[in-house]
Amino acid sequence: MRRARLLRSTPFRLALTFALLFVVAFILAGLIVYQLLRVDLSDHLDETVKGTYSVVAATYADGDLEDLVAAVNSHAALSDSNEQLFSLVDSSGRRIAGDFTAPARAMGFSSLGSEELQIPAKGTYRTLSGTVGNNVLTVAHSYSETEELEQIIIISFGWGTLIIFGLAVVGGVLLASSVQRRLDSIGSTMVDVSHGNLDARIPLIGRGDDIDEVSGQVNSALDRLSALVGGMKQVSANIAHDLKTPLNRLQIILEGAGEKLAAGEALGAELDEARDECLRINGTFEALLRIAQIEAGARKARFATVVLQDVVDDIGEAYIDVAADAGMTLAIDIDTNATTTIEGDRQLLLQMLSNLVENAIRHCTMGSHILLALVATQNDITVSVADNGPGIPC
Repeated sequence: MRRARLLRSTPFRLALTFALLFVVAFILAGLIVYQLLRVDLSDHLDETVKGTYSVVAATYADGDLEDLVAAVNSHAALSDSNEQLFSLVDSSGRRIAGDFTAPARAMGFSSLGSEELQIPAKGTYRTLSGTVGNNVLTVAHSYSETEELEQIIIISFGWGTLIIFGLAVVGGVLLASSVQRRLDSIGSTMVDVSHGNLDARIPLIGRGDDIDEVSGQVNSALDRLSALVGGMKQVSANIAHDLKTPLNRLQIILEGAGEKLAAGEALGAELDEARDECLRINGTFEALLRIAQIEAGARKARFATVVLQDVVDDIGEAYIDVAADAGMTLAIDIDTNATTTIEGDRQLLLQMLSNLVENAIRHCTMGSHILLALVATQNDITVSVADNGPGIPC
């Protein structure tokens, strides 16, 4: 369960994303370095072959083939394990020195396989051929050292990639776990607050990072909320306490009126006093009701059966001319084929639609079209205000 939460957590996903980006960047850098090394190794091999060819070819003097043959054979004898090969053939293609017979090819550098060179060793060779007198001298050098170095580079980059990715993932897990614990503390604090514990606060680490900053702001909001709720409770208690006195006075007034009635005296003053006391009590009850509505987040005291079609018609009649004066058109689209009756506060509904239409008129440009629509389905009733204006900037 904890592992699943960690995999879904935003900090872990961010850490994993940055790890993947870093690995991709490392691989791309490795490929560039690898290509540069390949080019450098290839150039170095060409220089080696060219240098060997020049040394051997320099032993040839005009008409003196013996020194050249001796030089080719001595170099061929000194080169073991087929790392370097030498070939000297005459104009007819017959080998006169060396350890292989070079195939007839264009002069210069070539890359040939062991099959083309007709040698038992397997591999690829870099060859350089040129004419020395009437003969063709060929020097071949194996790619084995170059390929071995390239393989070492590839393996090194592969291990480096695995190590970097592993470290990045482990670091991401540790970082995500630390951040997740702090987010969990925020979540548990909000759960406590939702269950009525308004004294719960988010613990701060003291690092001054963004989570601490957000936690401090949430704690400040909870402080204000706690103070407001405490104040509302105090106001409610005060109002309830204040009701006791006027009710007692009303009781006294009524008892006095009863005594006067029994004595046959006039009750005008008592009735006026009782009426004034009732008005004061009603005012107190209205204040208490408003506080209760604010605490509950709803205002259902005025709920009654409301025909939404009439509400939309009233808004349309009130704002069609206003929209026209602003250079706009307000259209009314009412679905008359379905029931549009709900339980609600007609005054609040009128106020809500008025605000929406006024916002549309205020923020649209001249020539805009505003649509006030009422659509009813089997399960839902939708009242909407839409326009084709530029919208409200964020």
